[in-house]
This record gives sequence, C-alpha cells and structure tokens, in this order.
Amino acid sequence: MLAPEKPITPKPLTGWTQRLPFANMLSFHYLLLRTWTAGSALLAGLIQTFVFARVLDPERFSVFILVGATGVSMWLFDLGLPKILFVRLRERFLAGTDTRPVAAQANAIAIFYAALVTLGALVCFAVMAMRPAVTTWQAAEFGLFFLFSALNLAWFVLRNVSVAVDEYIFFESLEALRRIAYIALMLVMLAGLPFSVFVIAINLVWAGLFFYAGARLVRCGALTPQFRGVFGRLRGFFRENGRASLRTGTHAAGEVYFHSVLYLVVPLVFGLGAPTIVLDTALKIFFGSLNLCAAACDLLVPRQTAALAARDRRTLIRATLTAIALGAMPALAIALILLVDANRLFSLLLGSAATMPPAVTPILLVLLAAGVAKSAPNILMQHTGYFREIARVSIINVCVMTFAVAIGVFAHLDIIGLLALYACAFVAAALLYLGFAWRGPIRDARLGH
Repeated sequence: MLAPEKPITPKPLTGWTQRLPFANMLSFHYLLLRTWTAGSALLAGLIQTFVFARVLDPERFSVFILVGATGVSMWLFDLGLPKILFVRLRERFLAGTDTRPVAAQANAIAIFYAALVTLGALVCFAVMAMRPAVTTWQAAEFGLFFLFSALNLAWFVLRNVSVAVDEYIFFESLEALRRIAYIALMLVMLAGLPFSVFVIAINLVWAGLFFYAGARLVRCGALTPQFRGVFGRLRGFFRENGRASLRTGTHAAGEVYFHSVLYLVVPLVFGLGAPTIVLDTALKIFFGSLNLCAAACDLLVPRQTAALAARDRRTLIRATLTAIALGAMPALAIALILLVDANRLFSLLLGSAATMPPAVTPILLVLLAAGVAKSAPNILMQHTGYFREIARVSIINVCVMTFAVAIGVFAHLDIIGLLALYACAFVAAALLYLGFAWRGPIRDARLGH
C-alpha cells in the first residue's frame, strides 16, 4: 500500500482544521495578487523576449537565454527542501507549538542557497571573461544576469515559510512589486536605459526585497535573525529529514531536468541563434502557463491538506478537481490567443531575431493541456508529504524524456521534431502524476473512512 512519508497528521475536524483560513484562501485580494504574480511571470518572459530582441544582437540574445536558463537550473540544488520546511513548519504553526526550531533551519537553508547562487554567478563571470571578444564588464553583465535569474532559489524558501505561517498575502504583495519593477526596468531599456544599469538595478531590487521580507518573517517566527551556526543547523535538518530530503531532492532534480533538457540539447545540436530563440519563446509561453496553473493549485492547498487530515475523500477530490479547473482557465485563454493569431504574436515578440514555425502552435496546445493535468496532482503530493511517490514518478519521467530526446537527436529531427517529442513526454508525465495521486493521497483519504 502506498503511504505518505510523514504526511500531515490526521486529526478530526474539531481540531486544527477548523482554524485553516478557508475564507482568506479564496479572498478577492489574495486571488487578485496570486493571479497577477503568476500572470506577470508569463508577461515578463514575453516582454523580455520583446525587449532583448531589440536591444541585443541575435547571438548575444541567445547567450543571455542560456545564461538565464543556467541560472534557473540552480533549482538542481533546491532538493525540494522548502517543501519539507513547509510541511514541518505548517504542522507546528497550526498546532500552536514552537516554530523556532524549524525557522532556524529555514534561515540556514535560505543562506546556504544564497551562497550557492553567488558562487554560481562568480563562476559564470569567470567563464564568460575567458571567452574571446568578451570584455570584463560584459562578463560582469552575464554574471549579474545569472545572479538575478538564480536568486529565485533562495526566494522560494521565503515563499514556503510565508505560506506556512499565513503570511501569503504579504509575500504575494512583495512578489507583485518585484514583477512590476522588473517589467518597468525592461521597458525603460527601450527608451535608452543602458543594459549595464538594468542588470545592476534588478539585483538591487532583489536585495531590498530579501531584507524587507526577512525582517517581517523573523517577527512572525518563520525565520530567525541568527547568521551563525548555519552548517550546524543544516546538519540538524538533514539528520531529522534525511530520507525525505533524498526523495524531494530526486523529485526536484528530475523536474529541473525534465523541464530544461532542451535548453541543453538545442544549442549543442543546432547552435546559437534562431533555433535557441524559437525554443526559448515557445517554452516561455508554456512555463508561463505552468506558473498560472501552480498559482491556481496553491489556492486549494489548505483545503486539500485539511481534507486529507480529516480523511474526507470527497472533499479532497472536489478540491483537486477545482484546482484543475482553475488551472485550465489561463491555459485555455493562452490557447485561444494562439489559435486566433499566433503568427502575429510571435512576429511582435521576435521581430527580425527569428521566425517562429507555424507547427509550434499545435505543439504548444498539447503542452498547455498536459501542464494543466500535471500541476494539480504534483502540488497535492508535494504539500501533503508524499515524497516517496513524487521521487518515483520523477525518475520515470527523466527516463522517458531522455529516451524521447535521444530519439530526436539520433534521428536528426529539426527543432519542431524535438519539441513534438518533448510534448509527448510531457503528456506521459501528466498521466503518471494523475495515477500516483489517485493511488496516494486520494486512496489514503478513502481508507480513513
């Protein structure tokens, strides 16, 4: 029988489940904020493509795409630890017990992630500085852009602990401001803002957000103000959650590989320039849709965890189906835009940098549908402690994706063929997640009756 690894401890509805903020979970304010932060991620990606295609030459544009993708790949070091922190901190917060032990561990993990990101930015700077025809300042621009892209790794820790202590509206407000600042700075480049000023400014925005959010979360008991003893607290965390960390790490690494493998393969097979730009534009739209789906699913996490704790299978299924339905709305809107006039959209975004093949549109439609089906069960199992199940499905997905991409490379398929195989692998992943969620938390909720 499949069972969660330390799921949220079942208690009757007369216990802590009555204190879950169901009203706030779907409040108009929170819904607007979450919709904006998720939608602006897609918007920012499209604006970045629009602006970079006009202020950078195609080769430099494609290099920045790779640097940004490499920065995002720092998620390989995430190891799924923020989800463990969420489950443990949420249990303590709802039970009214001392949150400081978990908060101290969250503080140590956030600092550790920030140090890793800084090291990665320095390595990026060094590698770029060794390239011919790249000046020291240009290498610094690449390093700063890497830093900006990768700092989401540490920010994600703050997001999870914020939600765990019911500070999600505060966090989403900061996230909304961050998105606005980034979009505004990109648009100002069209009016003449130097690129060097842009990469410095976006990192200064990060610094301000981390300082302000950290101070608030210390007062809420989600972080601690101590900066010493980081490695000791890290050892304590892994000693307490070693097996869960291995499994969430497997899932996190698998997800990063599963989503980003084409960013590694396409430049190697086709080189820099138009193929990489076509790939990046298509995946920006798809990943933006995934962010919107995740935002919709986040709204239902408190209700899902309460239903599992109460062994209320009907409510758990209804909440999960609601998450899928909400996630389908933005995906359907994006699909309609693509169906109405995808050519004009891509021409507007890319200008003369590249031409988007018409065959990309039906592939994107398949990816949008698969993303909706994959997001809800994935997020459900992450937030209810089913770490063994998500590790297993990630391993299977990595094998399927590797096989699909290998077929494309050895068959000498073009960029369209590779994207089609990528979409097939994603459909298989969505079916796997649905199956594992049914056999995991949904079945276990039934067994409670």
